[in-house]
Amino acid sequence: MNHVWVCGCCNKQFDHLPLDVAFTAPDHWLGLTEAERGRGRIDADVCMIEAEQGRQIFVRGCLEIPIIGQEEVFSWGVWTSVSAKSFARIEALWSSPVPEDEPPLFGWFCNNIPNYPECLHLEAHLHLRNDGLRPAITLRASEHPLFLEQRDGITLRRVEEIAAPFLRH
Repeated sequence: MNHVWVCGCCNKQFDHLPLDVAFTAPDHWLGLTEAERGRGRIDADVCMIEAEQGRQIFVRGCLEIPIIGQEEVFSWGVWTSVSAKSFARIEALWSSPVPEDEPPLFGWFCNNIPNYPECLHLEAHLHLRNDGLRPAITLRASEHPLFLEQRDGITLRRVEEIAAPFLRH
């Protein structure tokens, strides 16, 4: 988005406002040692970790937040954990058309986001999408600020606040 603004952290002027911030892995993966990572795999969309209690499966999706007064949305590229049954359904529809009446799949939010209270394990729903788009993630109703922003939208000023820590200064 073309929007001139000054970063509140460094006072540097930017001529665009990033409308998405993505996490490369679920926090569970980031917390593993190199040896533990050898029992798992990760790519741009799926992460699997073999653990004593069984396989943990994570899928990357987009938690979209409307920007008040704008057509664009701000998107968090985040990870959710899903059950083996849900992942089987995701795999079955990965390269196929998603039926219009496809119900959302349950998952647990698996990234803590800076400047928000604890986000790990918020209840989430994955809505599978067509055209190669990652699943849309919606949070279950709560008083958590991330849910409230997803429900009510945010201002451009809030997008600036969110984006600032992720920009390379």
